[in-house]
Amino acid sequence: MSDSPSAHPSAPVLDVWCELQCPDCRGALDDLRALRARYGDRLELRLRHFPLEKHRHAFAAAQAAEEAAEQGKAWPYVEAVLGSVERLDREGEPFLVETARELGLDAEEFDTALIDGRHILIVDADQAEGKAIGVTGTPTYVIGGERLDGGKSQEGLRARIEEIADRLLSEA
Repeated sequence: MSDSPSAHPSAPVLDVWCELQCPDCRGALDDLRALRARYGDRLELRLRHFPLEKHRHAFAAAQAAEEAAEQGKAWPYVEAVLGSVERLDREGEPFLVETARELGLDAEEFDTALIDGRHILIVDADQAEGKAIGVTGTPTYVIGGERLDGGKSQEGLRARIEEIADRLLSEA
């Protein structure tokens, strides 16, 4: 799921392997907002799904995020869900549909998408790619071929991402 479909063709890509029921990913939101504000469309920020088995609603949340992307509100939806991981944990899919409704999205279509599984292949592909490159937890960032694990601590990661992004942008 790309944050910036109109990103410059030469924009560096920051893949963020994320899980929408993950408290550590919620903690990463401030860094992601700051990166989006600093770079705009000069950095393509892509949310990659990596639902963890320990969170029973994570796979449905990933599918719901893809439906939000289809309806044009990917990041507002992701931020709303991550901001309420406790509610997602308690309420599950009804919370995902209600969040869509609150954001003015077609909640009926969300419900249908969760039932028919139209976004499962995207989530599965992201998870398989993550496993192939060594992602074991979330959030994990990949930029310029470097993998940065944010699951243990976000400390210093934004600075490292900015350092790599600045280098890539200067080389472009």
